[in-house]
Amino acid sequence: MPGATSRPLMSPLRLAALSALAMLAFACNSLLCRLALTQTGVDAASFAAIRLVSGAAVLWLIVRLRRGARAGGDWRSATALFAYAATFSYAYASLTAATGALLLFSAVQATMIGYGLWRGERLRPGQLAGVALAVGGLAALLAPGLAPPPAGGALLMVAAGAAWGIYSLRGRGALDPLGVTAGNFGRAAWLALALALGALAAGSARWDGPGLVYGVLSGAVASGLGYIVWYAALPALRATSAAIMQLSVPVLTALGGAWLLQEVMTPRFVLSSLAILGGIALVVWHKAQPAPPPGAHGPAR
Repeated sequence: MPGATSRPLMSPLRLAALSALAMLAFACNSLLCRLALTQTGVDAASFAAIRLVSGAAVLWLIVRLRRGARAGGDWRSATALFAYAATFSYAYASLTAATGALLLFSAVQATMIGYGLWRGERLRPGQLAGVALAVGGLAALLAPGLAPPPAGGALLMVAAGAAWGIYSLRGRGALDPLGVTAGNFGRAAWLALALALGALAAGSARWDGPGLVYGVLSGAVASGLGYIVWYAALPALRATSAAIMQLSVPVLTALGGAWLLQEVMTPRFVLSSLAILGGIALVVWHKAQPAPPPGAHGPAR
């Protein structure tokens, strides 16, 4: 991993502006999807297809305008990206924008942290406390009683977060992240079109003008241009700072949901959110210890 001296110089104001715009764009994906599925006639499969196709078009255009650049990626990453976009759309048919974003980003971080543990990383005491805090917050959010989120939608959003975590892990270390993302969006768009055609054949496909507009805004602006802005800021950020910064997205989504969708933020949701996001922040902040070398615990048996 490059050290601090290898990060490109950027003024603090420019870095803050780019980072804030990227986080707002990511939050808008949840808001636009929820708006489309609750206030227009578009169905989840069609929305996912519109989002990926329009996002692929914008990213392809940007890559074409860059000298010597070309789309990259692979089908495995594209499949993970498609799985994220599809389950994300279906989950928002029943989840509020705020709850969906909280579950999504929690599942993303849990997937990436779990991968590190599987690779042999150790958690420090502060990280263990963070895991306990996050798990407790999630249990409080999903526990029966005081109007927990629908189980089906919650499971779909957790699956979306796991898929996005896998996609992120596969893309780590890419020399040209924008070109790789453009190629993966292009491949995932074909899978999403197949899903939309399946919905059409089953008679469940629906769309209208406003739904199409929300889908294009989500794909072309919040996803396509949002990633461009994020990749402009990312090289100047520490990995820990970038990870913790993304935890602001559920908060921005909750505020947007209260403003645009009149979603109510209950005390239970607020306290659960603080526990989950605070716990994840503790885990990310305290870097995992490297795995012990072979034989560190005694001779092999």
